[in-house]
Amino acid sequence: LMGAASCGSGVQSHRDSGQQGTSEANWRSIKLLKKLKRGFCKLLSFLYFCRPKYKDKNMLDRLQYVKQRFDEISDLIIQPDVIADQKRYVQLNQEYKSIKALVEKREEYIIVLANIDEANEIIADGSDAEMVEMAKMQLEEAKERLPQLEDEIKFMLIPKDPEDAKNVMVEIRAGTGGDEASIFAGDLFRMYTKYCESQGWRTSVVDMNEGTSGGFKEVIFEVTGEDVYGTLKFEAGVHRVQRVPQTETQGRVHTSAATVMVLPEAEEFDVQIDMNDVRVDFFCSSGPGGQSVNTTKSAVRLTHIPTGLVAQCQDQKSQHKNKDKALNVLRSRLYEMELAKKQAEDASKRTSQVSSGDRSAKIRTYNYAQGRVTDHRIGLTLYDLGNIMNGDIQKIVAELQLVNNMEKLKEASEVF
Repeated sequence: LMGAASCGSGVQSHRDSGQQGTSEANWRSIKLLKKLKRGFCKLLSFLYFCRPKYKDKNMLDRLQYVKQRFDEISDLIIQPDVIADQKRYVQLNQEYKSIKALVEKREEYIIVLANIDEANEIIADGSDAEMVEMAKMQLEEAKERLPQLEDEIKFMLIPKDPEDAKNVMVEIRAGTGGDEASIFAGDLFRMYTKYCESQGWRTSVVDMNEGTSGGFKEVIFEVTGEDVYGTLKFEAGVHRVQRVPQTETQGRVHTSAATVMVLPEAEEFDVQIDMNDVRVDFFCSSGPGGQSVNTTKSAVRLTHIPTGLVAQCQDQKSQHKNKDKALNVLRSRLYEMELAKKQAEDASKRTSQVSSGDRSAKIRTYNYAQGRVTDHRIGLTLYDLGNIMNGDIQKIVAELQLVNNMEKLKEASEVF
């Protein structure tokens, strides 16, 4: 009996050990399968996040070309022979300023792409849970910033008008509406000078002809600063005002107008003027009394005989200074005449919603009764007349620039 019991006990022990071995083998197989599954998921995650969907190779190539050009200009502008050639030196300096901001954007773009790569590697590794969470946050921020940055770079890659960096001569002339038109021209002059002041630009009156009831029949002033023409060029055209004039006794609303011209200021090497073609006249300055006014012939009038263009200046007491300013105005008008021909040729090739060339186009209406300003070219209406007439026209300027850039981007869309 004891032997039988011992035999039975041995059989049972063998069965238990066999079941235990089978269970352990199954457990090991399951554990191996789980490891393989986790590894496969990591591989899929790595392949998903690291696919090159976010890299725009074409943009990187263009930005690399910009960087090479920037380095080239940086070397050129310190060369003695380039400095001696003033025309080339000025042009290179303008190009240097225009692409410096783009080079900085390129650096940010490369950093964002590197952050995405780094985050993807950490997530794919998955060995440190805390680092994975931080990498996910970094990845989310970088992916949110990337499309915004690409749009900014695309706008900056649009070829700039070489005239945009120039200073300008602004001419405001009273149009239809009699004395009220002169008053409105004075209001526009005040609006633009306040806006220029807010931009840190300097203004200087070149010539003026005051109206009988205030304002100006005509006023010409110079604006100097950074990217002045590129900002103000869309202000050229006919500005219309609807309000009850100060001279109106029965409270009726009148419509008056003033014409604004924005001329890029030409440098001496842009336009060569043969002084043999210019008639110079000296006369007494008009305006309020005082020393050297109405007594000495300090005012200067220049007439360009081949074109019939006339420019004059009586702002300074010095005859020589008035002659220099008048010559600047004449040079700018001759330059603008050639520029207008080029713009007309460009306009025949494409239709632009925003134009800076047609002086007769009605571009904006200022309605005092409704407190409304409407820009007819882009259909923008703002009910903020008081602030706008006090020089706060940045929103209008920004919208016009945006529409213009969108048109240029549409033309260059095949590049991207």
